[in-house]
Amino acid sequence: MEYAVKLNAVTSPDSNVRAFASVTFGDSFKITNIAVVEGKEKQLFVSMPSFKSKERDGHNQVIYKDICNPITKDFRERLYGDILGLYDQMKQSGKPEIHKEAGIKKEPRFTVRVTPFERVGSSILGLARIYFEDSFVVGNVSILKGREKEFVAMPSYRTNQTGKDEKPQYQDVCFPVTKEFREKLHGSILAAYRQEKRLSAGKDKTQAAVQTKTENRGTDRCAAPH
Repeated sequence: MEYAVKLNAVTSPDSNVRAFASVTFGDSFKITNIAVVEGKEKQLFVSMPSFKSKERDGHNQVIYKDICNPITKDFRERLYGDILGLYDQMKQSGKPEIHKEAGIKKEPRFTVRVTPFERVGSSILGLARIYFEDSFVVGNVSILKGREKEFVAMPSYRTNQTGKDEKPQYQDVCFPVTKEFREKLHGSILAAYRQEKRLSAGKDKTQAAVQTKTENRGTDRCAAPH
């Protein structure tokens, strides 16, 4: 899968993040907030965008989970190698921004998996995962209940800015770049959601029918003469 990488330096002396990268698959889908981090022993590593989960580890520390990540070892090594290689070029050149263009800008192939669920008081109808060419996966994609119909929301993070209504503003972490790809991707996610809902409804009806039949058999046995 072809991709472009853009790297921006971080100059804050109080942070161990040395740069932020964005990766664009073809010219269709972008992932932002990928960090180049300097570890305790001065080694550099790539950290994918993550979210704060409700889980805690054995030391009662909050567990953070990746929003998206490479699936295969080969793609991970290639992607992380390109990002760290660009960072080396950035340090040598002294430029605050540097980028690597994609070899061929073509739309990536993808598949989606959707898990419908409903909770009282929540507008979330389900969660989706997007698999790009069996190399990269994006999770935490939500199907939400709108006023008139369902819609897709990409994973996002809360910014320090507020809107006109004084409510916090959110920025998408991963998102389609073009209108055409957004319509194609969101349409596929919603179609998968509706199909899973139909399958789930069919299973519920079958289970209810089996349970009713079983209960009726039990009643017949109880009513049979001795």
